[in-house]
Amino acid sequence: MDPHWFALARGVGEHLAQADIEIVYGGGNVGLMGAVANGAMESGGRVRGVIPSRLLGREVEHPNLTELMVVPSMSERKNIMLHLADAFIALPGGFGTFEEIFEVATLTILGYHDKPVGLLNAHGYYDGLLAFLAHASNSGFIRKSQLGVMQSADTFPALLDALRATPPGGIHTP
Repeated sequence: MDPHWFALARGVGEHLAQADIEIVYGGGNVGLMGAVANGAMESGGRVRGVIPSRLLGREVEHPNLTELMVVPSMSERKNIMLHLADAFIALPGGFGTFEEIFEVATLTILGYHDKPVGLLNAHGYYDGLLAFLAHASNSGFIRKSQLGVMQSADTFPALLDALRATPPGGIHTP
């Protein structure tokens, strides 16, 4: 993976720490989220991890978090993170990132929470996904009003501003 992704992630962590925003994430010390956690902690931020016991050692849990909660399952992990978080942000990522961001977006649409959801579209990473979502809407599978459930921006400060401006329920009516 190109090192610029890790620099981006570290910068997100630094920005969150400077904004006095606590991070809640999966508790790993690897990948982009490990870089986010490191950036935040090195900037004096608070970082709370939630990791299933099955991933201890395997996912290389972060040893220096403000708090690391060990839970019995992935379902419990996601439920706790859903409860603790005030917003959800997807950095560039893979299957786990996609699964989690689509789940929280779906839960917003279904009214299970009213927290904002965002995609950090750095370097156009999510351009194809955003185009596909527009295609799904144009094909009648996603309501036009639901497209606004996932905010997106090319920079983290712009995404944070968009999330702060998101109305309860996350739906902007075009």
